[in-house]
Amino acid sequence: MKRGKKYLEAAKAIDRATLYDTEEAISLAKKAAVAKFDETIEVHIRTGCDGRHAEQQIRGAVVLPHGTGKTVKVLVFAKGAKADEAEAAGADYVGGEELIPKIQNDGWLDFDVVVATPDMMGVVGRLGRVLGPKGLMPNPKAGTVTMDVTKAVNDIKAGKIEYRLDKANIVHVPIGKASFTEEQLTDNFQTLMSAINKAKPSTLKGQYLKSVTIASTMGPGVKVNVTKLA
Repeated sequence: MKRGKKYLEAAKAIDRATLYDTEEAISLAKKAAVAKFDETIEVHIRTGCDGRHAEQQIRGAVVLPHGTGKTVKVLVFAKGAKADEAEAAGADYVGGEELIPKIQNDGWLDFDVVVATPDMMGVVGRLGRVLGPKGLMPNPKAGTVTMDVTKAVNDIKAGKIEYRLDKANIVHVPIGKASFTEEQLTDNFQTLMSAINKAKPSTLKGQYLKSVTIASTMGPGVKVNVTKLA
């Protein structure tokens, strides 16, 4: 892959073999965000878990104190009073059965998070093939299957993010934008790592955090010293 001049200049400041302290890693990742847009700062956590075993799956959600810097569109599946509640809380879209053909047949996916009340999961389940692969299926562990739709919508709008293992047992999570201050990014990072540490499966043998890398959308990765994160 051919890299641009800006990327190569930014990469020179980062030693691939060094494990940096959190603050320095964030500072370097921020400086390396040289694209013309406000890059997202992401964390990539390689774990020692084996996601093929249900008891070693990591999945949950956490509200970042400074949000993600992204405007999140929320779709809520609810009816009656709960639909009114979702609208009052600021959900971008609220509906029920009538949304199925729009999503299934018309390919409408103009939303980032889906919330559903438990009584609507029968309806939402029919969209599993569409929402599942995109990571949009509501899930009780992530707090997106709930009767408290006000809290769910408020948390998501405030900067709640979901984390889960991918097929390679890595968690990929945004912690803000390059325009954030280093302090904001550090706060968000520490809040995330605290949640990830708490989610450590009790059945796991061996090392939990194998590597943690911080990178901007277009920038090189900066490795964090994991011994100081546990």
